[in-house]
Amino acid sequence: MSSDPAATEPIDPTIWKVVGVVSIGPFLSQMDSTLVNVSLSTIGQTLHASIATAQWVVSAYLLAMALMLPLNGWLVDRVGAKRVYLFCFGAFTVASVICGVAQSMGELIAARIVQGLIGGIMAPMAQMMIGRVAGRHIEKVMGFAALPLLLAPVFGPVLAGGILVHASWPWLFFINVPIGALGVVMAARLLPADTDAVQARPFDLLGFALVSPGLVALIDGLQNASRAEGRGLALAGMVLLSAFGWHSIRNGRAGKAPLIDVRIFAKPRFAVPAMTQCLANAVLYGRQLVVPLFLIVGCGLSAAHAGSLLAATGVGMMCTFPLLGRLTERLGCRGVAAGGALLALLGALPFVYMAGHHFHFALAVVSLFLAGAGQGMIGVPSVSAAYAAIPKNQLAVANTALNIVQRIGGPLATTLLSMTIASSATAAHPFAPVDASHFAWAFLVLVAMHLLCVLAAMGLPVRVQRPNRD
Repeated sequence: MSSDPAATEPIDPTIWKVVGVVSIGPFLSQMDSTLVNVSLSTIGQTLHASIATAQWVVSAYLLAMALMLPLNGWLVDRVGAKRVYLFCFGAFTVASVICGVAQSMGELIAARIVQGLIGGIMAPMAQMMIGRVAGRHIEKVMGFAALPLLLAPVFGPVLAGGILVHASWPWLFFINVPIGALGVVMAARLLPADTDAVQARPFDLLGFALVSPGLVALIDGLQNASRAEGRGLALAGMVLLSAFGWHSIRNGRAGKAPLIDVRIFAKPRFAVPAMTQCLANAVLYGRQLVVPLFLIVGCGLSAAHAGSLLAATGVGMMCTFPLLGRLTERLGCRGVAAGGALLALLGALPFVYMAGHHFHFALAVVSLFLAGAGQGMIGVPSVSAAYAAIPKNQLAVANTALNIVQRIGGPLATTLLSMTIASSATAAHPFAPVDASHFAWAFLVLVAMHLLCVLAAMGLPVRVQRPNRD
């Protein structure tokens, strides 16, 4: 049995209230993205736009999020977490109405940019606010807080189908209104007031001018790395982010307050969990790219059949998340995260075999379930370890840095895997059927990413030791 007092100490009901409130924001954002992704072709047809144009409904939202993400820490320190969260809830709800009343694709894309700008501030806040109140219970609390994020992709496609059958596409956005209104009321009543946490931190304008465009350019460039302009954009993003790193270190040494103090990554107790999160995101997005393509293009499965198989991943994640608190109490932070990374690796290996031989339905289901179960065990322990390494007064800035590193992992993985698939496939059309063996190298690259994730997770502390938060 664990000697950790958190194993037997009851969790304050106030903590559960905060968790319930702040989970609504990520759920709203994730559900919104799921509904739009599933319904993109319908929206494009209704507004007489091509798929290439309609895709900007998704891309513009994601890039706008990346643009505002670096501001999160400064706003929380300057304005206060509760005030920022209330504003974001209300503004996201209003932006949803604007999306619903759009009369053209241009208007809808513009409204989605507004939504993304707000979402970029709101996205990292749930983890940070839970990290502030959960204390030694953070692993258990975050495990339950993540459940709404898993439910959104499961129920989102069903809800989108029902809306499009019985109503029109604007209701994909109007449905956010009652959820947002509920979130605003609950946040106003239940979140702790902003008091001494507010700091009069000056705004780092030059830092923002370097890091935000740099982050957008890097992510957009990586996602379009197959084209010369995409590679150029990615290079420009790297240059801007490097310039920001130099600017941040110089200002930090001079006693000024950079937008994000990159010296935080010099602390191994923070840098290792951040790298683990980056690699966990990489294998998650990499799997979401390669496995559906393999099933549909390589194995000839229908989209519906492939979708039913992929549901096993979500089921696996939902099975492990509620158990994370108890598992971490017994096995420790390193044991759970490294064990989960190893389980996810075992879930990837059978696809290398199937790509080289032939497809097995039962093997694919078991593999995807194991991959999901393992994936669900990595995030919470690594995030908890990162937060435990940071004093409470630096938590907002550290949370912003952690979220930026997380988001870079996905585009890096999908770019590398897309290039691997493109170099292996011989079909003239990217979605034309090809032999399943063409995916073998892509799955080997994915396995290599899993191995790196295992190694990073093994560098986490055995158990989370919390600093003095005062």
